Amino acid sequence: MESKSEIRTGEERTGYVALPTPTEAPLVLATGILLLATGLVTAPEISALGGVLTIFGGIAWWRDLYPDEHHEHVLVKETEVIALSPHVEVAEVESAPELKRAQLPLETYPIAAGIRGGLVGSAAMAAVAVLYGYIHFGSVWYPINLVGAIVYAHELRVAPAFLMHFNAVLFLVAFAIHVSVSVVVGLLYGALLPMLPRRPILLGGIFAPLLWSGAVHGILRIVDPLLYARINWAWFVASQVAFGLVAGLIVISHHRFRLPQLPPIRRRGGDGDSQPPDQTDAGGRS
Repeated sequence: MESKSEIRTGEERTGYVALPTPTEAPLVLATGILLLATGLVTAPEISALGGVLTIFGGIAWWRDLYPDEHHEHVLVKETEVIALSPHVEVAEVESAPELKRAQLPLETYPIAAGIRGGLVGSAAMAAVAVLYGYIHFGSVWYPINLVGAIVYAHELRVAPAFLMHFNAVLFLVAFAIHVSVSVVVGLLYGALLPMLPRRPILLGGIFAPLLWSGAVHGILRIVDPLLYARINWAWFVASQVAFGLVAGLIVISHHRFRLPQLPPIRRRGGDGDSQPPDQTDAGGRS
């Protein structure tokens, strides 16, 4: 016959814990980025609104974290519970005794790796696009003007011959869109590739470009059928794969650094009984 544990309730204690201050800044920032992207295929005014929200959301979030994190003290009532068990002790299995708290991934690439990967990858993607324009239309300006016409949709409605010649406005717009999006995707590669350390190029060079191409294909077919009809999708996928392979190789060529492990939640909440955080990085520096 199994014996049961006896549970007794002790005295009640009252105290305060420090919790992060609620903020709407992440929601505002995310909404701004969404409107920025939506405006590229709808109206410039939507992108302008998205830009304003992105700036205000980013500044508000930054001020919530730097130079010091904002906290608020919440009243907590704690009741001491004493459990008497027939067992002498309970064995504790430590999965990672050297870590105070495991924050995954344990290692990541520096921000510079993502920026460089995005820039070099953008050059590879542009080379494939320009090759497509030269082979099919005899003009390297067609794919460039096509990207710029995402904002100036009127250009898509004119004769295709108009897109064969250099246009300064469309070139500057296409350059800004191409470089900014490539850098953002490069930063995402730097953050995501450490999560698949065995086959990072499979994610960055094949899976991600195919997933992105499928998403753009489905969205443009509904949002902008005219632009959808002007795109050669086989070459579009080839340019995305070129970007993914080159950007992924550039990112993984950098050395990863170990992420500092955060202290336990109890200590971050103000409980002094927890062990102090380990501030030593992988190189042994404190």
